[in-house]
Amino acid sequence: MSEGVGAPSRATFPIRLARFARLPLLVYGVTGRTSAGVTLTDGRLHARFGFLRADMPLANIERWEISGPYRWWRAIGVRGTWGQPELTFGGSAHGGVCLFLREPVHIGWLDVRRLYLTLDDLDGFGAALAAHGIPGEDLRAGAGRPVTRAPAPRT
Repeated sequence: MSEGVGAPSRATFPIRLARFARLPLLVYGVTGRTSAGVTLTDGRLHARFGFLRADMPLANIERWEISGPYRWWRAIGVRGTWGQPELTFGGSAHGGVCLFLREPVHIGWLDVRRLYLTLDDLDGFGAALAAHGIPGEDLRAGAGRPVTRAPAPRT
């Protein structure tokens, strides 16, 4: 997949870390904003959440969705759903972006097809993915937020 017009060559998006979650997140190696976040660079996505890393080409991201807010006990930490190929890098409950992947990505002990990221700037991250031609939407529209849709990728 080629980068969209106006897509920045490098963009960094820290994971939002709720104050009450900072101490428990030390278990995962999350020591602050520099140890939890996502970087888009050179056609790749690099995600870090303490000791865990995810690295993939942007072409592997089929689409994205923004949702939330979540219940804190379902959003904080490294979380998965039993029997589902998904994983969360969660530092807060304000909301997150779900990346739907074409091919599984190996993260820690799992092969993941959906990666949830509780980034500080959900709208900015969605816009950055859209600038790379990756379609997605903001499911928080029921709360008065406009739905953001990226143009369909060019073939």
